[in-house]
Amino acid sequence: QMKETDAAYIAGLFDGEGHVIYKQYPKKRKGQVKAYPTWKITLEISMTEESIVRWVHEVLGVGTVCKKPPSRKQMGRRMQYRWRCNSREAYGVCCLMFPYLHIKLPKIQKIIDHYQGKVFDGKVVDLESYRTAMALE
Repeated sequence: QMKETDAAYIAGLFDGEGHVIYKQYPKKRKGQVKAYPTWKITLEISMTEESIVRWVHEVLGVGTVCKKPPSRKQMGRRMQYRWRCNSREAYGVCCLMFPYLHIKLPKIQKIIDHYQGKVFDGKVVDLESYRTAMALE
């Protein structure tokens, strides 16, 4: 189980250095003529301090970490490190950060609302059940 202080620290990092993508766009799937509405749900934390980004990845246990080198226009800048997760993993992270967020809370609430009541692995998802399950681990 994640320590409450770790969840609060990650939420603080996310409020300052994080980015939320929550949008719907039309997408054609392979072999289809019609474009269907598709959701893009992504959470990111980008910063130049690699150890913090890797710690976030390790503690959360989801997502990926990649390097983003400075562009030619940004010569003299430091390497940026980015942690990113999508979809249901993003939902789980949103539930962990929810009690501690301030700035990003409205966007995080949209992701939580998006997944409320949906069925994953035969179980209906809701915030209280998720919190209870996390407390039992």
